Amino acid sequence: MKPFHFQKFAINQNKNVFRVGTDGVLLGAFATVENAQNILEIGTGTGLISLMLAQRNFSAKILALEINTEAAILAQENFNNSPFKNRLEVKHLDFNDFNDFKNVEKFDLIISNPPYFEENSSDKDIFARQQTALTFSDLIKNAADHLEKNGIFAVIIPFQEGTFFENKCREFDLKIHRKIRIFGIKGSKPKRWIFECGFKE
Repeated sequence: MKPFHFQKFAINQNKNVFRVGTDGVLLGAFATVENAQNILEIGTGTGLISLMLAQRNFSAKILALEINTEAAILAQENFNNSPFKNRLEVKHLDFNDFNDFKNVEKFDLIISNPPYFEENSSDKDIFARQQTALTFSDLIKNAADHLEKNGIFAVIIPFQEGTFFENKCREFDLKIHRKIRIFGIKGSKPKRWIFECGFKE
């Protein structure tokens, strides 16, 4: 597959790893990253969002978690080929196991383009597209555990999941700071929400 080129980096892609998509590009472009110095991405895939954030913030250090072995290897390759390689790190790890690491620091920004569908017939994209390994509830709980008191948790999710996601965030004392509705085409129904939330009002 051909690489996907951005301003200062390229993404090598693999037919066995979920490819560069509009959702990831939108989240990488809209996320509030300017003041973040310590960033965690959950489910990095090709490394797209982490690389976009590194391109937008010249000093932030970024840790990217990826449960899929082949995707983790590909993301590390894309990081190594970028001008930001000294600030980027991949861990082949399930976010649910992140608490098992001693002295895990907290993050200014936690960002994720999470699994979307409870059930799907696709085998190839099972971890990238289905909530088999990481549910929205687990994602929110774990993000709250690792977020700095002034930090931001940013996600892109299907529009129909918005109410559930907001209510679940409130259970963990996360308040919505910003909401962006995404439409596929003008005049259509909304397709996605981008949410940013944190502990402060």
